[in-house]
Amino acid sequence: MMKFLFFMVFMVPLSFVKKSFWLNQCLYFFLIFLFLSEISLSWGYSNISYFWGVDLLSYMMILLSLWICSLMIMASSGIYRSEYFSGLFMFTLLMLLISLYCTFASMNLFVFYMFFEFSLIPTLVLIIGWGYQPERIQAGVYLLFYTLVASLPMMVSIFYFYSMNGSLDFFFFFYDVGFFMFYLCMTMVFLVKMPMYFVHLWLPKAHVEAPVSGSMILAGVMLKLGGYGMMRLMQVMIPVAVKVNLIFIVIGLVGGFYVSLICLRQSDVKALIAYSSVAHMGLVLGGIMTLNNWGMSGAFAMMVAHGLCSSGLFCLANMSYERLGSRSLYLNKGLINLMPSLSLWWFLFSSSNMAAPPSLNLLGEIMLINSLVTWSFVCMIFLSLISFFSAAYSLFLYSYSQHGKMFSGLYSFSMGDVREFLLLFMHWFPLNVLVLKGEFMTLWS
Repeated sequence: MMKFLFFMVFMVPLSFVKKSFWLNQCLYFFLIFLFLSEISLSWGYSNISYFWGVDLLSYMMILLSLWICSLMIMASSGIYRSEYFSGLFMFTLLMLLISLYCTFASMNLFVFYMFFEFSLIPTLVLIIGWGYQPERIQAGVYLLFYTLVASLPMMVSIFYFYSMNGSLDFFFFFYDVGFFMFYLCMTMVFLVKMPMYFVHLWLPKAHVEAPVSGSMILAGVMLKLGGYGMMRLMQVMIPVAVKVNLIFIVIGLVGGFYVSLICLRQSDVKALIAYSSVAHMGLVLGGIMTLNNWGMSGAFAMMVAHGLCSSGLFCLANMSYERLGSRSLYLNKGLINLMPSLSLWWFLFSSSNMAAPPSLNLLGEIMLINSLVTWSFVCMIFLSLISFFSAAYSLFLYSYSQHGKMFSGLYSFSMGDVREFLLLFMHWFPLNVLVLKGEFMTLWS
């Protein structure tokens, strides 16, 4: 695992070399190719070097991080054309990738916590440095303080757990902690990061103000840190979790329903996609909290699917924004008249977002429904509402933006170029092909 880390560290000087923007992207893809050769298909750790190693969960999360980061460069051609601190942008992106790689590959809880917190800084720099409006400062402060307020209690609980367990290595987690305060301190930071309803307000703000690359990494990978952390740590809190998880499942499902209704009232395309992320992660939260095999596998599938689908939708929103200069749904109308080829992509990603076959979202949703209904039949009410309204807001997004009377006069008649179609294809193809190897998502033991 160290070789991939060295690969990324030695790419730092290349970030500042002029005219090396696309060379960096080629190296990211080469890194993905190397990483695929180290494939890990078991739930035990493999490829161990020092305190880095991967099992299937961390392997897929690292692969998703590498994939989304390489596509972020492809989506950010505006920074390349304007040469607006492009070297600093590449450096920030690389620091973000290194921190995510170290977060997912670490086999030690404290190292995981350290890089989990460090990943916040490059994200903040992306939002404040390349965001669109003055409100990006406020969005950055929201992001920073929501995470920090919840993360400091976690650090104290990590020290307590070390004194009780004697080790912070995931492999040696034998001590079960049986009191509520530890459970709350340990999970709160992950609930904020997911984000759970009630602590989700930072997410729409951050998405609306972030550049396309910031939105892609937030939706694609950063939200998955919360689910990943809970999957790793829930095993030491089972005595409390079986009593308390009911509360969080209810918040996840009822919150997911409320947020689905909020989506139907959005006029900003990015805000709509951001709120839909909250609804999907509410399902993931419910699946993890049921503590059963279906729930964990479904949450894993849904995290990977949501990372690709949501990131692709943000790319589409950015393509309209670059041509029109606005993200308002009232101005983004009748686009099928101007760019019918892009309307196909809007339809494909909207249908994937509402879990239509053959997308990986469908596999994840079926597993999560299985998990939650076997846990309690009452969950069926809110699951059916969330499923229905996710179709409603996805079709609302598609039909409102593509059909209707065209708002002419502001639109730049620039057709989609090959880079944009390739970018969308590289989101959509793995999203709809990974479902053929669905057994990888169910190897939980």
